[in-house]
Amino acid sequence: MTQYLAQINIAKMLAPLDSPVMADFVANLDPINALAENSDGFIWRLKDEHDNATSIKIYDDEYLLVNKSVWVDVDSLFQFAFQSHHLDIFKRRKEWFEKMTQMHMALWFVPEDHRPSVEEATLRLDYLRTHGETPYAFSFEKKFSVNEALNFLP
Repeated sequence: MTQYLAQINIAKMLAPLDSPVMADFVANLDPINALAENSDGFIWRLKDEHDNATSIKIYDDEYLLVNKSVWVDVDSLFQFAFQSHHLDIFKRRKEWFEKMTQMHMALWFVPEDHRPSVEEATLRLDYLRTHGETPYAFSFEKKFSVNEALNFLP
């Protein structure tokens, strides 16, 4: 069965989403989400009733935003994140978000028809925070192959 790459990343807002501090971030949500959806290798992203994920809470923290998506492979996600207009917005993250002291993103492989839940994604992120990078949960720093992931038992 084909395996795709899932990712979660979280960010802690400096102010409520409807505050002036967050206005430019909010204004860029739809264009950046559209860019992701039209990127090579994009499969799926987490959405709420507003076509983004801003109302979905994680770790019982009203100031944490979650982003979760599935891609064909690591290279597709990397291309979108760091070699598209997304990078321009990413570079501005200090305007809207606190510096995270813990790991705030995780990558892992999923079967092609699987869409990971927020609970599954937080388990991967928590595992990465506790155990470091393994084929079960990793980052762009240490990429693992699908075969390594399939043969790894946490």
